[in-house]
Amino acid sequence: MDIKGVVKEKYGQAALRVVGGGSACCGGSDAVPSGCDPVTSNLYDSGEKALLPETAVLASLGCGNPTALAELKAGEVVLDLGSGGGIDVLLSARRVAPGGKAYGLDMTEEMLALARENQRKAGAQNVEFLKGEIENIPLPDNTVDVIISNCVINLSGDKDRVLAEAFRVLKPGGRFAVSDVVVRGQVPPEIRRSIELWVGCVAGALQEDDYRDKLEAAGFIEIGIEPTRIYKVEDVRQFLAGAGIDAGAIAPLVDGKFMSAFIRARKPA
Repeated sequence: MDIKGVVKEKYGQAALRVVGGGSACCGGSDAVPSGCDPVTSNLYDSGEKALLPETAVLASLGCGNPTALAELKAGEVVLDLGSGGGIDVLLSARRVAPGGKAYGLDMTEEMLALARENQRKAGAQNVEFLKGEIENIPLPDNTVDVIISNCVINLSGDKDRVLAEAFRVLKPGGRFAVSDVVVRGQVPPEIRRSIELWVGCVAGALQEDDYRDKLEAAGFIEIGIEPTRIYKVEDVRQFLAGAGIDAGAIAPLVDGKFMSAFIRARKPA
């Protein structure tokens, strides 16, 4: 199965788990939630969560809180790439009211159904969920003030296309403000694959410099990459053991090299 197919299946299953009263946390096996907890836990404060339907919070599979970092203003139009159960869209919609709008884009039917139900429960009027792929955003050129995304761009097999599309739909002067997983330094390929599976269910995290280069190639300026959570080998030890990898032996090779980061850039005015 291709990456896109795997992602669609995993996130579809995650949505169904939430609908069934569980949590979306990666994988779904009993052993996994504690393993992925350092990535997805404690990203939103209790005040933010209190404003949302519980199923929006349970469906969160992000690695950051882009809505808190994007400095959204009333009247702005926001687009969340890979919006899942809708947590960041619903939070953004509150921040851009009155007069603003929040779009969520997702390719997974189950997540879209969950997100629309969460929108209904939240009574959010200035929200629209779109079906589509982040490599082909179904919006016209120059229509969005801010693009956010929460640990989704790493899942794409064509990141250059995603960033080109983000640039296209942003208005001149528009902002790119996403949370994503990045890698700092060299990591052995087989270890990288295992840790990426842990960090993002199915991930293809970019090296920090590659991310910067790709943003520049798409036309962005004022690029910044700021680590928000750095993963230690202790965080991933249980997961690696399950994959048959000796965490103690590989610790020096990976410790502190995987991180969630807030990635900022701007489209020239």
